[in-house]
Amino acid sequence: MANGADRLRARFGIELPDAEAPDAIAQYLDRRVVRRYREEPAPDSLLHGLLAAAQSAPSKSDLQQYSIVVMRDRARIKQIADWIGTMDWIATAPVFLVWCGDMRRGQCLCALHEMPHANNNLDTFLNTAVDCALAMGQFMAAADAVGLGTCPISYVRSHIERVCPLLGLPAGVYPVAGLTVGWPVFRRPISMRLPPSVVVHRERYDDSKLETEIAAYDERRRGREPVAPGSLKNNDVYAPREGVGWSENLARQLSVPERFGFAAYLKTRGFDLA
Repeated sequence: MANGADRLRARFGIELPDAEAPDAIAQYLDRRVVRRYREEPAPDSLLHGLLAAAQSAPSKSDLQQYSIVVMRDRARIKQIADWIGTMDWIATAPVFLVWCGDMRRGQCLCALHEMPHANNNLDTFLNTAVDCALAMGQFMAAADAVGLGTCPISYVRSHIERVCPLLGLPAGVYPVAGLTVGWPVFRRPISMRLPPSVVVHRERYDDSKLETEIAAYDERRRGREPVAPGSLKNNDVYAPREGVGWSENLARQLSVPERFGFAAYLKTRGFDLA
């Protein structure tokens, strides 16, 4: 069985002599996405326990501004998979959760107590997204601990105008991400992460060595998990070629606008974003 040092090395592709990873930490280092699932569904009782664990995550000012839509109807899950079009494996998931930012509940409670809701703004929108992400992350960690596999799906936002009616989401509620859940057919290799020297800053932000660090990271990833031809981004804009590294593929993706109408749609759903 791999120890903490082995799992650190597997996750980052380098030695991290200053990092300590006892078993309680090592299990998180071994986390990976799962995209192929057995037919056997997760029992409702286990799912309820995992959702309770998710609701135990921290929440901004205890406002709990999120909701979770649980989908088990394969036909409805397949609708979302068909809309996305490039992730047919979503339809194989026995459970699909849609994690939603929820400003509506706070508005309803203000009305219940005959007070105005005076915080329909960008900060509240951000808080709903963060609350939602914290709960989803805790669910994923708990699911992994009991042997279930998960994969977050941001592409539900690419089809928000269809997903909202499908789920009956009212004004003030929007999908942050989907999450497939099921028993894994197999465990994929873990993805190599950026070194802590790029992501973790001490006292002050410092990216003065970014170019050197990224060049080394690209080289490590090429050796273990090169960008597959099918994973190249925006081939209709940039000619596909061999040898594209992680950072160039990232640039290919970020150079083309995505979800350009997202903010405009949120405003039609009652979010001010000011």
